[in-house]
Amino acid sequence: MKPLIALIATLATTAALASDVEIVTVQAVQSGTTWRFDVTLRHADTGWEHYADGWEVLAPDGTSLGLRVLVHPHVNEQPFTRSLGGVMIPDGIPEVTIRARDNVDGWTGTPFTLALP
Repeated sequence: MKPLIALIATLATTAALASDVEIVTVQAVQSGTTWRFDVTLRHADTGWEHYADGWEVLAPDGTSLGLRVLVHPHVNEQPFTRSLGGVMIPDGIPEVTIRARDNVDGWTGTPFTLALP
């Protein structure tokens, strides 16, 4: 019985990790007073029932500076990059954090901190 419980625990842990949205890379470009963020994500999208559905730019204090909603799955396009322009970054903010979510588990994975030039 113990080997079966260990196997189930391992499979549950693996399944949980597989559903996290991974932030692969982030690029930020300033254009005048606003910024454009290009974020590359990887997620084991299975279709409409489970897919990466957004990412967000956060100030150091957790204030949302911009949200990019992803409106469909990317089953056959992994990893994939999407952009968000027109993001206003207040003066004096040295870095931002990007976090990603999926439509089943919400905000998952490891946030990505980006120092601004």
